[in-house]
Amino acid sequence: MARIVQKFGGTSVADMARIKAVAERVKREVDAGNEVAVVVSAMAGVTNQLVAWTTEACPMHDAREYDAVVASGEQVTAGLLALALQNLGVNARSWLGWQIPLRTDGVHGKARIETIATDDLIRRMREGQVAVVAGFQGIGPDNRITTLGRGGSDTSAVALAAALGAERCDIFTDVDGVYTSDPRIVAKARKLDRITYEEMLELASQGAKVLQTRSVEMAMNHRVRVQVLSSFTDVPGTLVVDEDEIVEKRVVSGIAYNRDEAKITLLKVADRPGVAAAIFGPLADNAINVDMIVQNVSEDGRFTDLTFTVAKADLDRAVKVLEGKRAELGFAAIKPDRNVVKISVIGVGMRSHAGVAKEMFRALAEKGINIQVISTSEIKVSVLVAEEYTELALRALHTAYGLDAD
Repeated sequence: MARIVQKFGGTSVADMARIKAVAERVKREVDAGNEVAVVVSAMAGVTNQLVAWTTEACPMHDAREYDAVVASGEQVTAGLLALALQNLGVNARSWLGWQIPLRTDGVHGKARIETIATDDLIRRMREGQVAVVAGFQGIGPDNRITTLGRGGSDTSAVALAAALGAERCDIFTDVDGVYTSDPRIVAKARKLDRITYEEMLELASQGAKVLQTRSVEMAMNHRVRVQVLSSFTDVPGTLVVDEDEIVEKRVVSGIAYNRDEAKITLLKVADRPGVAAAIFGPLADNAINVDMIVQNVSEDGRFTDLTFTVAKADLDRAVKVLEGKRAELGFAAIKPDRNVVKISVIGVGMRSHAGVAKEMFRALAEKGINIQVISTSEIKVSVLVAEEYTELALRALHTAYGLDAD
């Protein structure tokens, strides 16, 4: 007998037919003799509707009431799935965040989980009852409902699996696993049987939409084995595990891309100590995150050019902040550019293999793709290129690293 947490996203519970199909899938685990807890999202489109109603009611709304409204979507799904399971003869009940309780901090709209009480859940699961838990929500220090922000249901599921000491956490979604690249762009992309936490974290943070970054971080910190599966097909998925569980480490496991970045170049910046702090300090003060940074070599020792990237959604705000500091910073001009994409090559095997970056640069050069910015980490090399080369770059790199399916 194993203890398993299953999580079903919005598309998996989009209507009653799919909720009933989820109930059948959960029943199979119960019939196999396993203890099961299920975490559910709101039905597809419901959260967006609740957010829209909240904004319509009060554009400058109270964040506590916002959480009370949007958390109701998961409550409906949890109740419906519990009913569908009962209709199949499965002993099941729904749990809301405050009933467990799942304790969070008081940051409404993007709360972080602090503790999960599991004694009652474990007792009932041992008695054969399926716990159907509303994801995305908890209860704050003031006993008000909180929500966990983007990817909150994934985070709820992984946190619950850690607290329950589950054998694994199965994340059911509309894809059947983690691929070496986006199969919608790279036709020869292959599904991976296993991938390390570190690789999955990099893929998620660099644009892969399979799992949310917060849930992967939590899985890695608590060593929760996560399996990514499709709700719509009965095929093996991808296991996200500790590096020790993968015998043969691939040099490169995946190629990710992120279209959500924009580039800013400051021309003729004074080349003196403290200038970088003077530039990036105001951006940080305005909650604008900077990612890739490159500074050109100063020929005369007086001026240089500085290029960096920010989220596309923050570009206009970043330009406004910097323009407001132009007199103080003394740069000659500012050049924003939305027409860029970040391409990342990721793999734990990079730690012990040389030449990964060289192969990346060679493959892109052969396709006539100019590299604008480069950044690296222990298991990742990222480059910024013009957005129109996204598909060409992904396919070229996928082939260059031998990732193409036969």
